[in-house]
Amino acid sequence: MTVVTQLSRSKISARKWLAAIPLALLTSGCNWVVMSPSGDIAVQQRDLVLIATGLMLLIIVPVIAMTLFFAFRYRQSNKTAKYEPNWDHSVGLELLIWGVPLLIIIALGALTWTSTHLLDPYRPLGRIKPDTPTLANNVPVGNLVDKQQVGNGANGAGKPLEVQVVALDWKWLFIYPEYGIATVNELAAPVDRPIRFQMTSSSVMNAFYIPALAGMIYTMPGMQTTLNAVINKPGNYEGFSSNYSGAGFSGMRFRFHGVSDAGFQAWINQVKQRGGGLNRASYLQLEKPSEKVPVRYYNAVEQGMFKLVVEQCVQPGKVCMSQMMHGGKTGGDSHANMAMPGVNGGKGPQDAGRPEGALMKDADEKGSGKHWTAPADIKRDGANSAPGSDANRNHTMLTPSIMPGTRPVANG
Repeated sequence: MTVVTQLSRSKISARKWLAAIPLALLTSGCNWVVMSPSGDIAVQQRDLVLIATGLMLLIIVPVIAMTLFFAFRYRQSNKTAKYEPNWDHSVGLELLIWGVPLLIIIALGALTWTSTHLLDPYRPLGRIKPDTPTLANNVPVGNLVDKQQVGNGANGAGKPLEVQVVALDWKWLFIYPEYGIATVNELAAPVDRPIRFQMTSSSVMNAFYIPALAGMIYTMPGMQTTLNAVINKPGNYEGFSSNYSGAGFSGMRFRFHGVSDAGFQAWINQVKQRGGGLNRASYLQLEKPSEKVPVRYYNAVEQGMFKLVVEQCVQPGKVCMSQMMHGGKTGGDSHANMAMPGVNGGKGPQDAGRPEGALMKDADEKGSGKHWTAPADIKRDGANSAPGSDANRNHTMLTPSIMPGTRPVANG
């Protein structure tokens, strides 16, 4: 009976190992793109993760090792271990326990602070790739500029490729203002050329993420975010939204092609030959929610389309946000008087019939009301404990906390 039981257990164990083989084969084919990126920004981010992890392991590994060591050395069966119940302090041990973590925290803080500025997505690139130390002119920390080098430099540095990104439900629109084209769910860029992404969203917040290129950047409606990056290796990479945005979120993916200069020009020509035009009307159709949208090309883009999307006024007749904040009439703009009123005694531009709030009134127009709280220290302040008393006029109090069955008491 015992032999049969052992055989049964051996068969079960063998089955478990056989079942694990397919899983091992599947995981062996995984591509750790975050740990093996193809863009310099993503490479620096990976290095930051590895360095920070290594610094933290300087504490974690010794602690785990010492835990196992002490558990083994001072086990109950070890009668030779020294027993010192009255021991309570060691200067050297205290310095080691507190000094080493403090040094590691200082190193992590300095590393994080420096990297946060160097890898700021709004910061123009300081280099193309590790073996190319700088662009034609390196951009120092704290000296952010709107325009990088124009023309090609000695190290291959050139004018950044401008790409305007719009996150739609549930697809991606890419506009190339320099070439007058646009694409849906397909993106291309030359190798070793800086890319400046300007991003927004049509409805809800998304996150633009190409793991091989750089970290994710959020896109929000009515706002514009920026990412400066570069791709250093030719290839076909995956991009997607890493922030849940509704029913079609799982299919909100696109392909990013890193190509040579000649390959990029060929791709531009392909888009111009196969695409239609993107204007307000076609954009409004494209903006409607749709899932798993195939690649689409546009060989012409209406001027200022991206700005209209950012300001949420693509639809004809809809007022742009910049117009709402404009204070005067220009060019016969019928919406000029919808401006936010200025604080100048109620004399700022107003919509007809809109009541004038207290913020817009002069001091002598506002009148006065009773203070319904008493000072916290009546004797010291020389006031009256009765709520609403004129003696409390010169004491500015917060709204009282009134509990059932108690009188109003000032908060302070």
